[in-house]
Amino acid sequence: MIETLRKARVVGILRADDAQSARLAAHAAVRGGLTSIELTFTTPGAAEAIRSLRTELPAGISIGAGTIMTPQDANDAVEAGAEFLVSPHLDAEVAATARQAQVMYIPGTLTPTEIVSAIRWGAPIVKIFPAGSAGGTQYLRDLLGPLPQLKALVTGGIKPTEVPGYLHAGALAVGLGSNLFPREALRAHDAHAIEHATRAALHESGLAGGTCST
Repeated sequence: MIETLRKARVVGILRADDAQSARLAAHAAVRGGLTSIELTFTTPGAAEAIRSLRTELPAGISIGAGTIMTPQDANDAVEAGAEFLVSPHLDAEVAATARQAQVMYIPGTLTPTEIVSAIRWGAPIVKIFPAGSAGGTQYLRDLLGPLPQLKALVTGGIKPTEVPGYLHAGALAVGLGSNLFPREALRAHDAHAIEHATRAALHESGLAGGTCST
């Protein structure tokens, strides 16, 4: 999964109003070129949507579950077929649940203390959130100085045009949300608009076919 996310470079963070909207948006984003999706558990019916998407989407598209707050969330996501779990925080119980299920857990961290704790708990990738307001690419470089083993998924306040800078600074992958999934398009169930937004955002990110042009 590490190499899958490294190759994807951009993870689409999808928050929808219901499972049907999530499925429509995921299909549209994949048509727009997205290869990795994190469907948040703030979406009603998220587990149902993940279960459906695992069978509906083409091979090579990775589907994970985001905003995993509790061990029960983790269990529900794993049972639905989520390939990775993401939290906005560092949670020992969720980490243990994911480890037992042999599914990759990406905990949310910000400080060096949190990052080191996550690594010691066995997290192969950590989420740096909110990266944008914490100092951006310079903050990531500062972290990688004493922590060269860090594999980071950076999220929070990042624009598509900033993606190459984060990758160049050492990020494994970058999470994008509303740039791929505009709120108005989600509410209107406008698949064409989501596909167009995804294609445009990936182009602005310097990505083509899952690789970065920088």
